Amino acid sequence: MEGKALGLWKDWRLHVLVLAIVIITELIGQHSIPVGVGIILLLPMLYAVIIGIAVYFTPLVTKKQSENAETLVYITLTLLIAKFGVQAGPALPQLIAAGPALILQELGNLGTILVALPIAVFLGLKREAIGMTHSIGREPNLALITDKFGLSSPEGRGVMSMYIFGTVFGSIFLGLVSGILATALPLHPFSFAMATGVGSGSMTAASLGPLVAAFPEMADTITAFSGASNLLTSVTGLYASIFIGLPLTEKLYKVLSKRRNKNNTELVSEPEIEAIKEEENDDSKSKVVK
Repeated sequence: MEGKALGLWKDWRLHVLVLAIVIITELIGQHSIPVGVGIILLLPMLYAVIIGIAVYFTPLVTKKQSENAETLVYITLTLLIAKFGVQAGPALPQLIAAGPALILQELGNLGTILVALPIAVFLGLKREAIGMTHSIGREPNLALITDKFGLSSPEGRGVMSMYIFGTVFGSIFLGLVSGILATALPLHPFSFAMATGVGSGSMTAASLGPLVAAFPEMADTITAFSGASNLLTSVTGLYASIFIGLPLTEKLYKVLSKRRNKNNTELVSEPEIEAIKEEENDDSKSKVVK
């Protein structure tokens, strides 16, 4: 095991390739495209995902290197969770001053379970749906699923697919929705500011831009509420997923799966079932004769 870990660090071609992608994406920088009342925010993370996927299909990356990169994800996620813990301490007075509204807004992240999971099961997805719908699938949730099920498990594939999808399309979607809702719904701007804190820096930045543009006179306060909300979600979101989100998703998945299987059985009439059994018996008899 120790030799394998040492081999990962000796794969200098993989590290040079990753470093090159980071340098290229940082040189490209951040760009924004206004679309009506919304905004499309293009961040270096988006370029890195696209370039990484493209490079995977070239001779620059071997199958062994892709497996090594999967293992190294654990290390990066460990550092990220440690960063969340360091951020939580200094921000405690700010979070307490923000009031109970910021704490209760965390329950909104459970909406992915109640809305998306039934749709995923209806579409025929298996246990991938647990990883896809237990949260919005950002870094802490990716770490949670990886630790409990493994990255190569169905749940791991589900959360990773949502992580990539959210990286590519999440900022675009939230940037547009934020501007549309801020001008269409009669809610206080602080409510929208708290709603932008989904636990993702890129998504929060993308959804904050249209709010600041729509309410420039409250830009500083809106930014403060958005930052506190995002920090709180980053810190508490993992615990909400551990104790509420993931257990609720697994329980609801079992209930929905049983109901789906029951409905599928009821769709098949008794004569059809008998015909299937007869065919199976005939096949088994023919195999015995042979």
